[in-house]
Amino acid sequence: MMVPVNKRGTRCAVKATAQKDTEKLKPLVVVGSINADLVLEVERLPKDGETLGASSLNTFPGGKGANQAAAAARLQHPTYIIGQVGKDANASLLRDALSDAGVRLDHLKEVNGPSGTAVILLQPSGENSILIVGGANTAAWDFDDAALELLRSAGAVLLQREIPEEVNAHVAGIAAAAGVPVLLDCGGVEGPILPDLLKNISILSPNETELARLTGKGTESEEEAAAAAQLMLEQGVDTVLVKRGTSGSLQICKADGSLTQPIFPVDKVVDTTGAGDCFTGAYAVATLEGKGSADALKFAAAASALCVQKAGAMPSLPSREEVLRLLKQS
Repeated sequence: MMVPVNKRGTRCAVKATAQKDTEKLKPLVVVGSINADLVLEVERLPKDGETLGASSLNTFPGGKGANQAAAAARLQHPTYIIGQVGKDANASLLRDALSDAGVRLDHLKEVNGPSGTAVILLQPSGENSILIVGGANTAAWDFDDAALELLRSAGAVLLQREIPEEVNAHVAGIAAAAGVPVLLDCGGVEGPILPDLLKNISILSPNETELARLTGKGTESEEEAAAAAQLMLEQGVDTVLVKRGTSGSLQICKADGSLTQPIFPVDKVVDTTGAGDCFTGAYAVATLEGKGSADALKFAAAASALCVQKAGAMPSLPSREEVLRLLKQS
């Protein structure tokens, strides 16, 4: 399990447990967005004023919070989601998908209005561009006593930036005060992270683009990404986990320095939607299970490599057996 070294955080490297025992593991609690993903397959992105045809339109369950919770649950870690869906046709799709993945829905609320929606333009290369309508994710949030107790007793809390930043800051403060590590995936809104949120983050996980926006520095090379990550450490974060796409991942930690992990090669990339969420969820699971940093990065890389070979964010998330099989083969 994660090893706290102060009121907020954890060491980068932790001793691995002898075996996985889900009855003894503290849960991962994901607080975040739940979206219906409308995926349009296009040959390329349209230019200004141009109209293009899409070859298909599919609706998948998604949202960064939902994806990360489903990723962790499919990897057989006890996982709860605290989130909101609307009163529309997509709400049942989203509930069923999360439940089917094994996510506990005790704290999933239904609010007035539509559920969150993402419109995803998917190109043949697997790259995507995304537009988001917040819907229920940006409605008023209210945490009852049971939800607050869950946050205080979690093994870790995982956040993203597709819900109001003030909600994230509130949640992070509650968790950190109870000694629960907080992970923040930087996907979602652009702009600086609120100081009240940043001060309670143990592990910050941006991709290269997000890290560049947060620091105003270049992140294309490994050296540039490492230097930019160092700037976030200087702002009080214990660990920065950078997702670098085809260049793999980079972890910079106050306690243990830096580590890199290459991607697992795949024959064909079908859809990169949700791959970063899969990586973050898998990394959180591996760390909660007591894996050291190098093994946690490798576990997450294997999970994301399997994810990009299928269409849809949540439907593409791999099972624990698939990840372990790939690790064994490698």
